[in-house]
Amino acid sequence: MNNKDEFSINKIRNLARGFFELPRAHKTVVAMLYDFILVCATSIFASYLTYKTAFPEIVLGQSNNIILLALLSVCTYFVLGLYKSIIRMIGEKTLFLIFLCTLLTANAWELWVSGTQGYNFNHAVVFWAILTITIGIPRLTVRSFVMRLNSHLKKRVIIYGAGQAGRQLAHAIKLGHEYQLAAFVDDHKDLHGSRIDNTTVYSPTELESLIPKYSVERILLAVPSATRQRRNEIIASLEHYPVKIKSIADISDIISGKAQVDDIYDIDIEDILGREPVEPDHQLFTEHNEGKVVLVTGAGGSIGSELCRQLIKSAPKQLILLDVSEFALYEISQELNRVILIEELSIDLVSTVGSVQNRLYLNSIFKHYNVDTVYHAAAYKHVPIVEHNIAQGFLNNVIGTWNIATASEQFNVEKFVLISTDKAVRPTNFMGASKRMAELVIQAMSQNNAEFHCAIVRFGNVLGSSGSVVPLFREQIKSGGPITVTHRDVIRYFMTIPEAAQLVIQAGAMGKKASVFVLDMGEPVKISDLAERMIKLSGLTIRNEANPNGDIAIEYTGLRQGEKLYEELLIGEDTTGTKHPRILAAKEKFHSWEFMKEALFRLQSYIDLNDIQSIFELVEELEIDFDQQYPISDPLYSQLHATTDNVIALKTVLKNV
Repeated sequence: MNNKDEFSINKIRNLARGFFELPRAHKTVVAMLYDFILVCATSIFASYLTYKTAFPEIVLGQSNNIILLALLSVCTYFVLGLYKSIIRMIGEKTLFLIFLCTLLTANAWELWVSGTQGYNFNHAVVFWAILTITIGIPRLTVRSFVMRLNSHLKKRVIIYGAGQAGRQLAHAIKLGHEYQLAAFVDDHKDLHGSRIDNTTVYSPTELESLIPKYSVERILLAVPSATRQRRNEIIASLEHYPVKIKSIADISDIISGKAQVDDIYDIDIEDILGREPVEPDHQLFTEHNEGKVVLVTGAGGSIGSELCRQLIKSAPKQLILLDVSEFALYEISQELNRVILIEELSIDLVSTVGSVQNRLYLNSIFKHYNVDTVYHAAAYKHVPIVEHNIAQGFLNNVIGTWNIATASEQFNVEKFVLISTDKAVRPTNFMGASKRMAELVIQAMSQNNAEFHCAIVRFGNVLGSSGSVVPLFREQIKSGGPITVTHRDVIRYFMTIPEAAQLVIQAGAMGKKASVFVLDMGEPVKISDLAERMIKLSGLTIRNEANPNGDIAIEYTGLRQGEKLYEELLIGEDTTGTKHPRILAAKEKFHSWEFMKEALFRLQSYIDLNDIQSIFELVEELEIDFDQQYPISDPLYSQLHATTDNVIALKTVLKNV
């Protein structure tokens, strides 16, 4: 095609788009004028064919009747709704309406205009046939033209799954502006070679030839009822193709009305790494929550907010959200209020802005609301941030835990649940050390007071949390890369946030005397493999030595300070199963309350003095296998010197222990 031809085609396309972008009323007037002229012309031509009367005689003899018939016909078409049909969406109903309208016009002519000559069946058939063709064919032609006009702007897609969901999705695609359906693929051999609405169904083995043949950019998964394992297998089989993979919602969301069949989503890495969910044990899920006053600290965080979403399902009387971030608290409270309103739940939602570092404020909350159950999720958990703010990390994670646990003990809560992390096991960073010390505080308090019922729940990374690599990788892919991975061999456990929250609630119900519960995190994942899969799922290629022209590179930056290659969940080997298949109970050594109480007072004094070296030495005394592999990097740290003032201050504090 030369430049002149291409210019002419583009000019036609622009003119057509200009017409189709006119207001709806303008296009209706054009259609009515077209039909008016058409009825006039068809009545003349049909009379000529039937009666062999010359054109001038027909026009002169019947001009008034022809005009009146045309006006009456157009008005009838308008009343019947013919002009409400959108041309690019013409279907069976519109074609039937055209058939009905033209039939009425043809019979009206015979019964009224030609009444003097008697009803002429042949004339009526000729009139109806010509009018149906001249009204219907142009509309179908325009529809075809519009579809072809827009087809080069649409992304060509293949639907994986030719079942009911796939067919509904195909219908929605044809009515939309974003995608153009090229083919179906399905695992069922019986469907191969068949056609669904003029689109062929192929075997998945033919994808390699179909993708370049149709210039396919997307594969849409329409298998909402497939198990997560089967979805994982399908996604894995598609990863090596240079296309982006999207999916429709799960069948449960479609049935519940939360999503429509034609809602299309990006494939989340959760779909690959997540496991088949285990239905929660109703008794464990509601035991300390149903009809109770429940407090969640860190309620605006990734874990805390999901805990709140799960907890409203257990029908607490009152749910108190505590967070230091006003914005995070606003977001989760707005979301929960919508759910409570829509589902007509009788839950009193309370949003409180505050910090677990403020003991007096915590006491006022417990006293005013008569709290029954506490889920303590508030923590500083980003390893590099805590490494550069060590004293504040211990203040929030250890002293804050002590404060909320003391308030819980003082006001006789039924259950206190501490949410911990795998980084607390043989920690190599101060964040992990602070969380392990928080665990020791709860264990010691529990042994000191038999009425203080508490549990510690420890698990690894959760997908999509603020500290997870998944959202970081997503942003890096969106910006064109590179994806940064700390080490080629680094391995992590992953769990979806909803599953983690459900298991935390159920594990908390089982704990009595500071039991440590470890969640079954499934199989570990190599982070470099995770990065590669996320690139492929985005329809992009990996740029490396073998493929220098790829889209996204992976850069290895080296382990960050305090980071491990492998994370652990257990300190010892003494574990037992529980009534839940994905929750284990661990028996671990801990210190007496007298020892921990002295350690806490010392820690508070070191925090006040920003004496990081003394905090480090205190952690060593706790015998938690803290392996500090790097020099202290807190920029505000200056080693405590043996000045008279500092020694006096420290002795004053320790004297009161």
